[in-house]
Amino acid sequence: MKLIDAERVHQLLEYEGLINAIEVAHLGGMPKISDRLIYSQENGGGHPDAVIILPAWEPQEGLLCKLVTSFPNNQARHGVSNVNSIYAFSDGNTGITEAIIDGEAMIFRKTSADSALGSRLLSREDSRTMLMIGAGALAPYLVRAHLSVRPSLEKVRIWNRTRANAEKLATLLRAEDVPAEVADDLDEAVAGADIISSATMASTPHLKGRLLRPGTHVDLVGSFTPEMREADDDVLTRAAVFVDHRQTTERSGEFLDPYARGIISPTDICGDMFDLCQKKVPGRTSADQITVMKNGGGAHMDYYVAKYLVDRLHGRPFRTKCSS
Repeated sequence: MKLIDAERVHQLLEYEGLINAIEVAHLGGMPKISDRLIYSQENGGGHPDAVIILPAWEPQEGLLCKLVTSFPNNQARHGVSNVNSIYAFSDGNTGITEAIIDGEAMIFRKTSADSALGSRLLSREDSRTMLMIGAGALAPYLVRAHLSVRPSLEKVRIWNRTRANAEKLATLLRAEDVPAEVADDLDEAVAGADIISSATMASTPHLKGRLLRPGTHVDLVGSFTPEMREADDDVLTRAAVFVDHRQTTERSGEFLDPYARGIISPTDICGDMFDLCQKKVPGRTSADQITVMKNGGGAHMDYYVAKYLVDRLHGRPFRTKCSS
């Protein structure tokens, strides 16, 4: 059994190969997945401590189990990360565990590659300016992933509620020769962007659809609970809306709230990543079209990325029965 730390994960999951592998995986079907298991306990204040378990299995090929712990008081009480995770990947024929993998690094790579594939399928090839909304730990990976599929980008602007964090991210990216700068006015930055990626914990929409200029691509990464939302109604009604998987619409406030009020309905979703990769639906249909991809993740994505990593680890070509 191999123990794969964060540094090795980032080495093995370079973006070009990873994004191509995810696209190939979407040419087929889903691995077997089940509902996530969630256990929680009160911790004396705020959100409860929680354990989340997500399995995915392709028989005779591989079995993945993702374990995530969320202990919201860790940082304040113990000085350690609030959220931690590991991936365990087992051989599908024997059930023997092949690898234990650093979960945080996997999540950063998986999530950002998911968004980048959406951008490659939907954003304009001549996109010049990217706006990154949010400056959390995932943000630099999202920027790097988008740049990997849209090398035409000449400027990256960063907006964050706490400006100091936006400046910190801009400094980090500039050290990597990324032309990054802080945007102080969110509305002005939205109006001037070709690609917008939003990864926040917002419960009230901050992205205004009326400000989007024709041809913009929007990558929504936050809003992973029913109470969270990043984009207002105008974003959804002005854009061709896609999701990485249909199940995303069943758990994100980005859709549940507009559905409940009749702003849009499930029939207004143009397609998911499987539809796009298999060319069952068209992607961008004109240079002026506004597009949205809602990145919701899922255990199938965890499986694809873990399978690709383990194949690379063993020096074998990436193959999954899901796409055969």
